[in-house]
Formats: sequence, structure tokens, C-alpha cells
Amino acid sequence: MDGDQVLTTSLFLLVVAITVGITFWASRQTSGAADFYAGGRGFSGVQNGLAIGGDYMSAASFLGISGAIALSGYDGFLYSIGFLVAWLVALLLVAEMLRNAGRYTMADQLAFRMRQRPVRTAAATSTVVVSIFYLLAQMVGAGALVALLLDVSSDTAKNITIFAVGALMIFYVTVGGMKGTTWVQIVKAVLLMAGSALIVVLVLAKFDFNLSDLLGTAASNSGKGQAFLEPGLKYGVSDTSKIDFLSLGIALVLGTAGLPHILIRFYTVPTSRDARKSVLWAIGLIGVFYLFTLVLGFGAAALLNKGDYAKVAASGGNLASPLLAQAVGGGDGSTGGAVLLALISAVAFATILAVVAGLTLTSSVSVAHDIYNGVIRRGQASEKDELRVTRWSALAIGLVAILLAIPAQRLNVAFLVALAFAVAASANLPAILYNMFWKGFNTRGALWSIYGGLISSVGLVIFSPIMSGKGVDPVSGKNLSLLPTSIDISWFPLENPGIVSIPLAFFLGWLGSVTSKEPDAEERYTELEVRALSGAGSEKAVQH
Repeated sequence: MDGDQVLTTSLFLLVVAITVGITFWASRQTSGAADFYAGGRGFSGVQNGLAIGGDYMSAASFLGISGAIALSGYDGFLYSIGFLVAWLVALLLVAEMLRNAGRYTMADQLAFRMRQRPVRTAAATSTVVVSIFYLLAQMVGAGALVALLLDVSSDTAKNITIFAVGALMIFYVTVGGMKGTTWVQIVKAVLLMAGSALIVVLVLAKFDFNLSDLLGTAASNSGKGQAFLEPGLKYGVSDTSKIDFLSLGIALVLGTAGLPHILIRFYTVPTSRDARKSVLWAIGLIGVFYLFTLVLGFGAAALLNKGDYAKVAASGGNLASPLLAQAVGGGDGSTGGAVLLALISAVAFATILAVVAGLTLTSSVSVAHDIYNGVIRRGQASEKDELRVTRWSALAIGLVAILLAIPAQRLNVAFLVALAFAVAASANLPAILYNMFWKGFNTRGALWSIYGGLISSVGLVIFSPIMSGKGVDPVSGKNLSLLPTSIDISWFPLENPGIVSIPLAFFLGWLGSVTSKEPDAEERYTELEVRALSGAGSEKAVQH
């Protein structure tokens, strides 16, 4: 192992040691379900805002979006715009009311006015599926990152990395619970903002802080000329790609307000005012960060040599930020380049660890609280039993995510997250909005909306070019779809299903409700509305 790899490995181990220490400390502060699931509702708005930022600014943002910009220019930046605008939906429609109306999970809010068992089963199923889609992106980012740092290209080494990340995330959840996960996310958010700001300043310094020169050089070096800075390079090639972009935009803007690992964060603050404040802090933090990705992406296109730019393309864009850090530090073989590469990669690794912990916690809590206690035990399970099931669920979900991430390593992580957003916007958001704003919404409407959105979004992905039919990349020779080239089941032309599955889920929620008469749902709507708007009774269990 050379000196650069020793430095890299040491920084990695330092990051892991810090997060492990936080987790052990948090485990001593955790004494019951409220602590394990919601951090004792003791985090301030600022702390929760930082944690939301840490949860949201994932490997998809740091690695995937900067890579998408480096490869596709203007069209890659559209991811950043969609991810940021989505927070307005979360702030204006969901955050405060969900905090008041629920207890631990999304299903608490739905089950308040509907039949407990079927609704909790549907909500928990949706939560687990969305979380696993999102987990795939983080695992893929981890594999690409460590392969670069340790200079290994074998699939075996990448797979070992994915297993290691999976083991760590299971540890964080089972030992630290929400308190440990939240503090890991806060530390990670600070590290990520500081590391990104450093690279942004160094990139801009190369161009005397003239953004126009940066963009011009990026366009020239990309080999695509002025088209690199204009709309349409990726999504304007054909009518299908234009519709695909519209589908992507709808999924990104509506998906955040339906992401289970974001929704669960609103339950960790003591009041609805803190929930609103935490979203405002998150918007500020995330807004600045996405401006950073603009410089990171175009900086990679402008400053990377042809060899490194080819590596970025071969990784699906996932290596743009680490290789850019190396370039602005002095290049491959320089001490400065090695230090910055190690620093940024350690920050990215911390990013991955924090996000996967939040996702695993969310899905395992939903399995234990909604399925085990709410459905199987009919609300009669003890806290001890429920927490035990949570830990076992974290193990099972972690293993599933590991096994699914291995064949998905060829895909850009930002794209994988966009799929998770489409599923969340289809399966979760319609039911949440209908439940809070429509008196006539009932159990059948909720089930049709959740399952209809879930099945249509996942089903359309299975029959899309993502799974089969894309063929082989002429440069790398790699199969561009997940299934072997001999299999082609791609009758759905779009890569993102949101434009079909999201309106369908809203329609099914309406149709299911108007074709079913469930008086209890309407009677309890007024009580839910008072609770959502005022916070009255929000600390009580939401079971009836």
C-alpha cells in the first residue's frame, strides 16, 4: 500500500471511528420506543434542519448530480433544480401537519381515520420499497468510491465494499436508533458542506472566480461545444426523451414530500413550529449545496484530463467530485491531490453511511411499529418486543439492499434516487395529501392509491429500458441495462415512470373513495384536521 492509500484508508477509518463512537454514545441515551424511533422528540429545529440536510444530501447529490452535470451539462443540473424545488411542497403542504397528525411513521397519520390493519400494511410495504430503492443508490456510490480510492477494479472488491457499508448501517440502526442516526447526520452535513465549499473555492480560483470562463472551458473540454450549456443535450434528443424529462421533473418535485426517511424526521422535534423551522434550515443548507454541485460538475468537465473524464463516464458520472478534488489539489501523484481526494472521499463515505442509516431505521421502524405491533399484535405489543423486531427488521432490510445493489452498480446514483422519488410520489404522497385535505377519503381510497402507485411505478420500471433493451455501450462495451442483452422486455419507453404512475395513483385514490362508503373515516376527519392544524393531542397514540 503506497502513501496515498495509507492516507485515504486512515481518513476512512477516522470517519468510521467517529460515527461508531457517536452511535455507542447515543445507545446509552436511548431507553424506549420514543427515544429509539423519534430521538425522544428532543432535537431543536436547527439540529433537525441539519439532520434533514444530512439525510437529503446523499451520495446521489454529491456524486451523482455533479457527475450528471459533468457529462450532460445543463440537463444534468436539472436534477439539482428538481431536488430543491421539491422542498417547497414539503414545507407548504406536509411538514407541520404531518408532525401534528402522526406519531412515529407515515401510517400513523393514515390509520388515524381508517381501518388500521390494511392501511398500516400498505403504508409499511410502500415505506420498505421506497427505502430499498434509495438504499441501492447509496450502496452503488459506496462501491464506486472505494474502488477509486483503493485503486481496485475487480467486481469482488466492490461487492465487499457494499457488504461492509451494509454491515455498518445495520450496526448504526440496531445500536444507536434515531438519536445515533441523527447525530451522525448532523456531523456529516457539516463535513459535507465544508468539504464541498473548499473544492468549490479551489475550482473557482483556477478561473479567477469568473464563472463565465469556467462554463466556457467546460463546454470546450466536454467535446460538445455550446450544446453543453443549453437544454436538450440529454433530454432533447427525441420526443421520448423530452417526455422522460417531464416525467423526471414531476417525480423530483413531488417525491420529497413522500420520502419515508424525510417524513420520519418531522417526528423528532417537540413542536410543529420546530418542524417548520427545521424545513427552513434544510432548504437554506440544501440550496447552497446544490449551487455547489453546479461548480463541481462544470469544474470536473473543465479541469479533468481525458483519462479522468473517461473514468467519470465509465462510472456513470459517480467519480466526478472525487477526481475533481484530486485535480485541484495538484493532480494524480501529488501530495495535495492525494490529500484532497482522501478528504472528499471520506466525506462522501460519511454521507453514504448517514443516509443508509436513516433509510434502514425508517423502514425497520415501519415494519415493527406498523406491521408487527399494528397488524399482527393489534397494538398490544410491548415496547421491548417492538424494539426487538425493529432490530431484526434492520438486519433483513440491510441484507436485501446489499443483494440488490450488487447488480445495480452500472447505474448513475442520481438516476437511482430519481426512481425512488417516483415511487415515493406515486405510492405515498397522494394518500398523505388526500388524508389531510379531503373529508371523503377512506380506507379503500388509501389502499387503491398506495398499492396502485406502488405497483404501477415499480412495474413500469421493470418494463423500461433500465431493465432491458438498451444494448451495449460502444465505448466501454458494458451492457447499459440490468438484464442480459439477450433479454428485452422493455415495452415502456420512459426511464422514469412518474408521468404515468403519479396521476394514476391520485385517480385511484379518488376512485376508490367515491365507490366506497365508510362513515367512520368522514367522522374522524374533523378530529384529524384539528390535530393537524393545532397540534392538540399529537403526543398521544394514534390508535382506535
